[in-house]
Amino acid sequence: MTNLISPDMTERLAIRELLENWVLWRDAADWDRFREVWHPEGQMMATWFQGTGEEFIQVSREGFDRGVRILHFLGGTTVEIGGSRAVAQTKMTISQRGEVEGVVCDVVCTGRFYDFLAKHDGRWTIVLRQPIYEKDRLDPVSMSTGPDLDPELLAAFPEGYRHLAYLQSRIGYPVKPDMPGLTGPEVEALYARGAAWLDGSASALL
Repeated sequence: MTNLISPDMTERLAIRELLENWVLWRDAADWDRFREVWHPEGQMMATWFQGTGEEFIQVSREGFDRGVRILHFLGGTTVEIGGSRAVAQTKMTISQRGEVEGVVCDVVCTGRFYDFLAKHDGRWTIVLRQPIYEKDRLDPVSMSTGPDLDPELLAAFPEGYRHLAYLQSRIGYPVKPDMPGLTGPEVEALYARGAAWLDGSASALL
C-alpha cells in the first residue's frame, strides 16, 4: 500500500500529523512531546501571548498549573508545499472556561490555524503559528444567571474574538488587539506573508 501513496501525499500526511500532535500534546499537558512540534526558531502568536515556541511552552505550563484551560478542536486542513517550506490552514475551535464578572462561562472561538512550516533535521516543524479568529460566543455554564458585561470593554476588541479577549483580559492576560479575522487588512497581510514564505523570502515572518 505504501507504494500507492505519492511522495507529495506522504509530506501532507506528515504535516497533518504534526498539526494534530500540537493540539493533542498541548491540551494534554504533554510538554516534552509538545516541544517536538516546534522549529528551533518557532514563534507563537495568540490573543494572550506572542513569543517563541519555548516561551509558549513555559507560559502554557504555568497557566495549566494555575487551572487555566484553553482547549482546541481541529477540522479540515489544506496544505501548500514549496520545497522544504509549507503553509497550512486548519479549521479549529478554541474553547476556554473562566470567570467573567463573577459568573463561570465558556467561550468558544471558531477560526483557522495559519501555520508557516519548514523541515528541520528531516522532519516538518512549526516556524510560526498565527491563528485567524473568525467568530466567537460566550455562554454561562449555568443558565440560571449570566454575566453583566462591560459594553465598552467588549467593543474594544475585534469582532472575531471579542468574547475570548474579554474573558482573557478579565483574568489578567494582556490581549493583542489586532489579530487577523475573517476579512480585513490583517488577514490579507498574513496571506501575502504566506505566499512570500512559499517563494523562499527570508523576511516573510517579519
